[in-house]
Amino acid sequence: MAKRVALAGFLHETNTFAPSKARYENFVQGGGYLPLSREQEILERCKNVNLGISGAIAHGETAGWQMLPVLWTGAIPSAHVEKEAYERIAGEIVDGIAAAGRLDGVYLDLHGAMVAEHLDDGEGELIARVRRVVGPNVPIAVSLDLHGNVTRQMVDEADMLVAFRTYPHVDMAETGRRTAVQLDSLMTRRRPFAKAFRRLPFLIPIPWQCTALEPARTIYTLVADLEHGPVASTSFLPGFPAADFEECAPTVVTYGETQADADRAADHIEQMVLESETAFAGKAYEADEAVREAMRIARHASRPVVIADTQDNPGAGGDSDTTGMLRALIRNGAERAAIGIIVDPESARRAHAAGEGAEVRLSLGGHSRIPGDSPLEGTFRIEKLSDGRFKAIGPYYGGTDMNLGPSACLSIGGVRIVVATYKAQMADREMYRFVGIEPEQQAILVNKSSVHFRADFEPIAETILVAKAPGPMALDPADLPFTRLAPGIRLSPNGPAFAADGRQRRKEA
Repeated sequence: MAKRVALAGFLHETNTFAPSKARYENFVQGGGYLPLSREQEILERCKNVNLGISGAIAHGETAGWQMLPVLWTGAIPSAHVEKEAYERIAGEIVDGIAAAGRLDGVYLDLHGAMVAEHLDDGEGELIARVRRVVGPNVPIAVSLDLHGNVTRQMVDEADMLVAFRTYPHVDMAETGRRTAVQLDSLMTRRRPFAKAFRRLPFLIPIPWQCTALEPARTIYTLVADLEHGPVASTSFLPGFPAADFEECAPTVVTYGETQADADRAADHIEQMVLESETAFAGKAYEADEAVREAMRIARHASRPVVIADTQDNPGAGGDSDTTGMLRALIRNGAERAAIGIIVDPESARRAHAAGEGAEVRLSLGGHSRIPGDSPLEGTFRIEKLSDGRFKAIGPYYGGTDMNLGPSACLSIGGVRIVVATYKAQMADREMYRFVGIEPEQQAILVNKSSVHFRADFEPIAETILVAKAPGPMALDPADLPFTRLAPGIRLSPNGPAFAADGRQRRKEA
């Protein structure tokens, strides 16, 4: 008899310091994700897309599951998920699973770092609600982003948590497949694996979590190597460090035939991460310094120098509209430079009204009221217009159909700017091409991204620089105004610790 499996997904990475909350409409639109999808729509839309749900469904088809998809949705990272949006989506997922009848298993595609207006642990609460309707004996397997802040409730309520092993996340679909394989095993064996859970004592800056760089590259090789024999699954999650709640931290989750098997693997990973604390750092440039260095390198380069505008990364909660790096390009006289994406619906609308070839006076970007940032007043030439629809074919988005709304290529001096209505992380070369910019022909590219852009841009880059301009996602977590972390956790590698009173910090010895 075919195994009856319910599938659902609800993804959001929450930066509790970001300027804009996630509304229901953001989940409907999807940003860089699929639009909100139900039942058969999920099966149709997720094929050949780099998402956890895609890999799980591909395995389910091969394994002959009777799949019962309920709802899948994701919104680009931002501040808290509004209560109304959370309850509406979570309620539909739980009700749909409850209405599915007898189930052999449940697969959930989640992020792991969702904070709602009324809940610190969005995923833990959702898994708990699903557990209540399916009972204690139906296995629940969950795929997670490696930026997830795994909580005790998530570990307790799920039978299996499986996280990505790459950043840029080129293995999202593969992680969904691995999770589905584990769910198959749980449904067949009819008993759970032993679990081990470890929480690490320091926060890790987002850019230095990149798995193409050390120390993450070596750590993830170890994580994969430990998964054999009696050790069923191993995951290390560096975490999302911009979430102000007690369980924000890097974590390790392992599963084994016995508790000793799970503990042995978890201890091994934990020890390696602790020994790598000092290595979780890197070189970052101030905005003008980054542009001048890029211009110096570009003079003798045959490929573009790529700069990551990491502190306005929309993949970490930024609104993708700050102007610090754009100002630095203009101020330093950069030529053959391009920046994207600046999200400004009004400027995009005015560009479309004026038409290609026109010049228009705009107050561009800077509308999120980030300290140290403001709109850039200037006269811009409209080089190309677009409806914002295209396919992102690079390894990160993996064939996702994008809709950025009315968009334009604007130019000022030697700088061209991708302006869009909806935000999505600049992680695919098509996000320049859809408005007529050939990224390979530029001397300098400034991407509003931290790491995901590397998957598609590293092959064409002369070098990559990481820059700091005003934005809501501080490169160093120690610069964030935390009030609710676990006392004693270090706010960056070898950095200050969070004090028990939530107001003072001290330097670790």
